[in-house]
Amino acid sequence: MESLDELLLNAEAAHGHLCAGQILGVRMALLGLDRLGIADPRGADRKRLVTFVEIDRCATDAIALVTGCRLGKRALKFRDWGKMAATFVDLQSGHALRVVAREDSRELARSLYPHLESPNRQQMQAYREQPDAALFREQRVRVAVDAADLPGYKAERVVCDLCGEGVNFGRFVLLEQRRVCLSCARPEQRYWEPE
Repeated sequence: MESLDELLLNAEAAHGHLCAGQILGVRMALLGLDRLGIADPRGADRKRLVTFVEIDRCATDAIALVTGCRLGKRALKFRDWGKMAATFVDLQSGHALRVVAREDSRELARSLYPHLESPNRQQMQAYREQPDAALFREQRVRVAVDAADLPGYKAERVVCDLCGEGVNFGRFVLLEQRRVCLSCARPEQRYWEPE
């Protein structure tokens, strides 16, 4: 595993800038990996880890970079809860750790670095230097990852009987003997509307 500084350089390059959220995400991922004993998440241990993120902000890109978990590999799972939190699941051992950014870490940054010109700079400095316990809450949790949600899972592809679009991974429902995709079955929950 690269050093913190190397990971931050890589996160900056991948994300387009370095900010407090990127630093927090790198540190959060390092903590989760360390607690689970996963030393090489992008190499030898790459099929061992699934990560759930709870926010679609800068930290998520950093977590993906450090862990190697990606949506396209089905190893990164997004739950839109608006929380600066991630859960790291070791598929081999069954252990999982949820890591949440402490709400008081911003105030800590202000109190430690009042001489820095902006809250972002204060947070960046604090998030680089402060111990994990000052930045995060940790909780051992249980996560039941359904076999259909595992990386590498193969499933029958069906065609929606209403719209004709293909549907993977069993993401359809039976309505009156017809296989219907979720957007046809629940149009009120779609994120899009036809023009």
